[in-house]
Amino acid sequence: MNELGLDPSQVLTWFAHEQETPYTLVRVSATNANGWVAALRDAVRRCYLSDEKLLTQAQILELELGGTFESRQTEIIKSKLPDPSSTMAGDFGEILIYAYQATKALPSVTIGPKKWRLKQDRTKPAPCSDVVHFILPTWPVSSTRDEVLCAEVKMKATNGASTPIQDAITDCEKDRISRLSRTLQWLKERALTENIGEVQIAHLNRFIKATDHPPAIRRFRAVAVISENLVDTELLNAPQQASPEYELVVVAVPNLHTVYNAVFEAAKSYTLPAAPQL
Repeated sequence: MNELGLDPSQVLTWFAHEQETPYTLVRVSATNANGWVAALRDAVRRCYLSDEKLLTQAQILELELGGTFESRQTEIIKSKLPDPSSTMAGDFGEILIYAYQATKALPSVTIGPKKWRLKQDRTKPAPCSDVVHFILPTWPVSSTRDEVLCAEVKMKATNGASTPIQDAITDCEKDRISRLSRTLQWLKERALTENIGEVQIAHLNRFIKATDHPPAIRRFRAVAVISENLVDTELLNAPQQASPEYELVVVAVPNLHTVYNAVFEAAKSYTLPAAPQL
């Protein structure tokens, strides 16, 4: 969370729980949703591109190709973020739940890879499990209090035939069976040559080589992020009994389509000031 520049105490206020069972229902207020353009602008861009990398590469391109420092930043940012599409919608849902899941845990000891930085193609979703966090309260010493959190996220911002609640539940099962394990190994392979954020290979190995450490806890979420005007209809398909294997979370966001497009547009447009010359 620190790497994204978000204040966990502020993020917690965005996600008001209306009910906890048999599923968690979260209703975001219009005030909070409208405030995301400013609050999430930099955080969304940082999910794809760190401040340091953006500034360094913009300086290189300014020297090589000319133009202004700001225009080179904009060019770089647009080369990393998705265009308006289902991919942008899906990415927004994942990033939103990345913030939600981290703050619902223990933010001071919770870390997560920025897997959006690892995309081969910005027009397509990132592979493997959607959102992963590690809770490591006694790190670098592993303990039975260590946890890995994994969320499968589905978005529905406009009316259509998709069934985000059932789809999230179905794909959450894939995480539980094998996909999370493959995700950890994939992250390790990418971390050998690339910066995936605050997560280090040692953190990944703690869960990959599980038998070398005390037993850890694995928690799974199936999450549907749905536009407020559609959520009541979608909730008719929600299970009436909680599962012992996963937590179902439904997040209702007013004007979801407008909000996520505005957040991404702001993320693409804002540039950082040049670092002062020493």
